[in-house]
Amino acid sequence: MIKRIITLLILTVIICSGCGKKDEVPANDLNTIITRGELIVGVKTDAYPFGFYDKKGHISGYDVSLARLIARGILGNDKKVRFVPVTSSERMMKLYSGEVDMIIATMSVTPKRQEILDFSNSYYTAGQALLVKKGSDITSLKDLNGKRAIIVFGSTSEKSLRSAVSNVGIRGYKTYPAAYKALKEGKADAIVGDDTILMGFSLQDNDVVLLPKRYSREPYAVALRKGRESRDLIKAINTVINVETRNGHLKQIQESFGIK
Repeated sequence: MIKRIITLLILTVIICSGCGKKDEVPANDLNTIITRGELIVGVKTDAYPFGFYDKKGHISGYDVSLARLIARGILGNDKKVRFVPVTSSERMMKLYSGEVDMIIATMSVTPKRQEILDFSNSYYTAGQALLVKKGSDITSLKDLNGKRAIIVFGSTSEKSLRSAVSNVGIRGYKTYPAAYKALKEGKADAIVGDDTILMGFSLQDNDVVLLPKRYSREPYAVALRKGRESRDLIKAINTVINVETRNGHLKQIQESFGIK
């Protein structure tokens, strides 16, 4: 899946460079954001408790709160931020199209992604886990041998699944809510995904269970377009993450959303 995304990104860059002006994509630097007076951030709205719509219809979550802290650190006001909803499969495209300045959307750092993206320091560490229906006899990845599993396109789940289970049927969906709905409808036996997102479903639905074992370490970080222009912006983001980690504010925000 990552190879497909990389190929698509390369093709898009080639097409755009041949049909438009060089400055059509806004510069991804700190000065551009300061001059504009607004931070534009891609966040998820389908990944409770990291990014979701609250009861009032406002975008909320841990990633959203971090974006506000970064806006306050860069622009002096946590309200000077505009959120653009993204999914796992489209978030890199929205970043490289210039639609957003950065992605804060449960994006884990991997060697493949580091080839085409720049990342901030990590602000959270997740892990791959299994979500199953209550009463399921599945207790680990190996139990999925000969069964069906759900992954979300654009995530790292497929790689983890195929490396652990040779004979598994994989069903892919664009969003986590769609994956969750498929599990509830019996279209597969488990969802393989980031524990932080799957935890959200288990917190809200007693008929599904998040199994305790973790199969990877997935450091979440802020993603930016790769290049020299991002360096000052990354430094500013890292300063915010480091300060808010040391003073315990990030941990308090995590706990406020039920994240352990």
